[in-house]
Amino acid sequence: MLSVLNSAWPLLVGVMLLLVGNGMQSSLLGIRGGIEGFSTLQMSVVMSAYYLGFMIGSRFVPEMIQRVGHVRVFAALGSVISAILVCFPVLPDWFVWSMMRVLIGFSFSGVYITAESWLNNTSTNENRGQALSLYMIVQMIGIISSQMLLNLGDPAGFAMFVLPSVLVSVAFLPILLSVSQAPTFETTERLSFRRLYEVSPLGVVGMFLSGGIFSSMFGMASVWGTVAGLSVAEISLFIAAIYAGGLVLQYPIGWLSDRMDRRLVICGSAAAGAVAMFVTIFLPVDLVYLIPAAVILGGVSNPLYALFIAHTNDFLAKEQMAAASAGLLFMNGLGAVAGPPITGWMMNRVGQSGFFVFIFVLMVLIAAYAAYRMTQRAAPRPEETGSFAAVAPLAAPVAVGGLMEEAGQDTAATVETR
Repeated sequence: MLSVLNSAWPLLVGVMLLLVGNGMQSSLLGIRGGIEGFSTLQMSVVMSAYYLGFMIGSRFVPEMIQRVGHVRVFAALGSVISAILVCFPVLPDWFVWSMMRVLIGFSFSGVYITAESWLNNTSTNENRGQALSLYMIVQMIGIISSQMLLNLGDPAGFAMFVLPSVLVSVAFLPILLSVSQAPTFETTERLSFRRLYEVSPLGVVGMFLSGGIFSSMFGMASVWGTVAGLSVAEISLFIAAIYAGGLVLQYPIGWLSDRMDRRLVICGSAAAGAVAMFVTIFLPVDLVYLIPAAVILGGVSNPLYALFIAHTNDFLAKEQMAAASAGLLFMNGLGAVAGPPITGWMMNRVGQSGFFVFIFVLMVLIAAYAAYRMTQRAAPRPEETGSFAAVAPLAAPVAVGGLMEEAGQDTAATVETR
């Protein structure tokens, strides 16, 4: 892993700075929206718009790269992100914010695709898994660090929006100045959704539901904290705890899933998340209770994303894995787009606890469906499956496809509905 870090550190540093900027703008908007007097439902639309743009970008950015090249796309989308970030406080209108969030989501999708392509290109077959694991760790560290920076200034002012803009701009320097050759890039064939569902019903349904959970956490946590009356420092600690839990528990849960029926691990993880959310609904809004709940929520929800990918992998031939990743990411994107508006609607109907109620319902659905699928077909033996590959829900198609292929390289699994 040290050799990977030595060769790819400029790229990883750039990605971390990008995630710091991205994490700041998402949380900052949730807080600033409350200051501007936007309703919970309006802010849920703003937050949802990012995932819509990200999903659109995952589909169209590869074509842009093939037409004009990595460097031009990378620089152009980076400029768009940096410019939009400083426009939020100047244009305090929730509909305008929504349109800008679509553009930011589209642009970040393209930036991630480009960065992941470069990382994939600079790795060898022997260390690609380590490189992509480092990529995931760097992403999570960037998000956690971004929450701490929220305490450096007043979210009602202008300066706090300049900071993520500067971070995003600086992030491109180590990447563009250190990579001498742009990677080759090829789009992959897509596996039809019908065939993908036939291969892994739990993978498809689970990715959709986990998309709703992740977008509610990443997009609506700061909105919920503002409505609940938390301070900026308390909101930042709550969100940081979510990602710290995901970083710490990703590998232990993955290790366990490689040694038993993954569906049982999925069911148990979702059930643990459901219990944590159910209890939190009835507890006072206090960090003494919120931090443990956030650690559990992040600790089970982030690995769930990778577990669904690994479970689907277990029933795919290696040459189909990259194609399947596009379908899985699309399902996750649909769930992510729907998550914030439904969360906002529930918060309007049942109060601030609607944030936890929505996540509780999705966790219950995942646990129940995983338990049901265990009755429908036998699990493959551990030696017939690929290994768990840690991946954050923030990743774009290149990283997910690469990890699926990396995880499946030692298995001869074939597509069959057992």
